[in-house]
Amino acid sequence: MKTNLLALDASTEALSLALSFNGNLYRHFEECPQQHSQKILPLVEQLFSEAGCQLKDLDGLVFGRGPGSFTGVRIGVSVAQGLAYSANLQLAGVSTLQAMAQQAFAQTDAKQVLVAIDARMGEVYLCHYTRSENNQAVALGDESVIKPELIEGDFAGVLAVGTGWQTYSEVAEKLALDVHDAITLPHAEYMLEIGAVQFESGQVVNAADAQPQYVRDTVTWKKLPGRE
Repeated sequence: MKTNLLALDASTEALSLALSFNGNLYRHFEECPQQHSQKILPLVEQLFSEAGCQLKDLDGLVFGRGPGSFTGVRIGVSVAQGLAYSANLQLAGVSTLQAMAQQAFAQTDAKQVLVAIDARMGEVYLCHYTRSENNQAVALGDESVIKPELIEGDFAGVLAVGTGWQTYSEVAEKLALDVHDAITLPHAEYMLEIGAVQFESGQVVNAADAQPQYVRDTVTWKKLPGRE
């Protein structure tokens, strides 16, 4: 299995990086809105220095493919592509929502988790996950962007993580969710295990083929200022 991997995510207000090298884990997480582009490459170099390795020593790269901030997702994908090009490495794209579900399963005994990230404009990015036999977060449906008041289903007692439930706490209460306030934003270290499985199964791409996952359609994005 590919074990020497660098994961990075800039899809939300948080900037998160994690490096798995020779069995050791090195990581960085901070909330730094609108500073991702300035900080991400120096932080990559910092992790390499801590681990005593170089980009060429890695087996591959893992990137947070979204959903999340349009600009942040683009930054994360672009940086991952640039690094992959320079070292001829392949990449695995991991859902930011799945990474949060993976963290929830790693830190609790929950069987299911409902992940919601605040998507602004009165909406959340949403996906429902179950725990597989090998403790992987498996989606029970497609990722979506939805007005929280329109969320339907029997979620009573289901663990809920993400900024969406802080922003729309009244919806969480209405759905009788078990909100876990300690998990609000994606951490790259939980992308490493998912990415390693993707490398093992061949679900990887070359740098030129790495793609973001915005979830919102292009019509919605064209309505935003500067996206006409």
